[in-house]
Amino acid sequence: MKNAELLVEVKDLKTYFFMDEGTARALDGVDFNIYRGQTLGVVGESGCGKSVTARSILRIVPRPGRIVSGEINLYRRPEEGNGQTEVVRLTDLDPLGPTMRSIRGAEIALVPQEPMASLSPVYTIGNQISEAIMLHQGVNREVARQKTIEMLELAGFPKPRERIDSYPHQLSGGLRQRAVIAMGLSCHPSLLIADEPTTALDVTTEAQILRLMRNLQHELGMAIMFITHNLGVVAQMTEDVIVMYMGKVVESASVDAIFHDAKHPYTQALLRSIPRLGQKTQQRRVLESIRGTVPDPYTRPQGCAFHPRCAMRIRGVCDRDTPPWVEVGPGHFARCVLYGEPSRGRDPAS
Repeated sequence: MKNAELLVEVKDLKTYFFMDEGTARALDGVDFNIYRGQTLGVVGESGCGKSVTARSILRIVPRPGRIVSGEINLYRRPEEGNGQTEVVRLTDLDPLGPTMRSIRGAEIALVPQEPMASLSPVYTIGNQISEAIMLHQGVNREVARQKTIEMLELAGFPKPRERIDSYPHQLSGGLRQRAVIAMGLSCHPSLLIADEPTTALDVTTEAQILRLMRNLQHELGMAIMFITHNLGVVAQMTEDVIVMYMGKVVESASVDAIFHDAKHPYTQALLRSIPRLGQKTQQRRVLESIRGTVPDPYTRPQGCAFHPRCAMRIRGVCDRDTPPWVEVGPGHFARCVLYGEPSRGRDPAS
């Protein structure tokens, strides 16, 4: 994105899981940028590497997975009296070390997919949010409790003074999600990673949460990395979009370009699967689906990983050669042989 301040840069990131069955290349050469104050949408089917990307940035990849190569750079604004931007290479830090622990939660925060899996059932939501505030801001318990009430109120939590001592099981799904958002925002992070934060919610609550996140972004000036499989949410929430398939970014563009001029066959197939309102009876048609499923991570197809499911595949090319990463428009990139000469042998980004 032009004229925007770079916040996070991901370069040729590879995260592998070393299992008894073999090596699963969850991320196999991922590149993208996140800009300050903007929202990046990350789209793809389950198993394409979206959540592993988030966990890699936060350096919380579960064993037996680990980052094997690549860079994740965090760009900090210059401090007063210092005009130089500080670049922190997250991939060089010890995941359990003090520097990474100070960044995680304070500068980069996570809103997980299922709040009940991230909230402890034996502590009140107030205790859990206060703990994060005390850890990163160095304040006492009384000040942390007051800040927790303020954050719950900011997150649209009703009667926060009365419900701060509620346990997670005493709250509805929407209120639990608001509590998790309040926890993520408690230290005013530069980047909020939202990993499918509305998946388990009804459509009314989902709309409320999305509106809340947009309002908080404008108020706090943070960037959002929004991971979802819902293209309707992408159209509503994001400025830029990356589409992932089998651990690679297969298309990257502005949200308008993705919806009005998608280039990669996978992106086009995803868009054709969206139901559309307002069609006349004679125009009704059966929703298209993408045949097959995401391949087994241990048996990655040769050539383009999408070719076994692609209606536009070229026999003898897509099943053999690596598709190139091509600029197909201003700021619009796609990984497909339809737009450039394929490379023989290994992918330069793998």
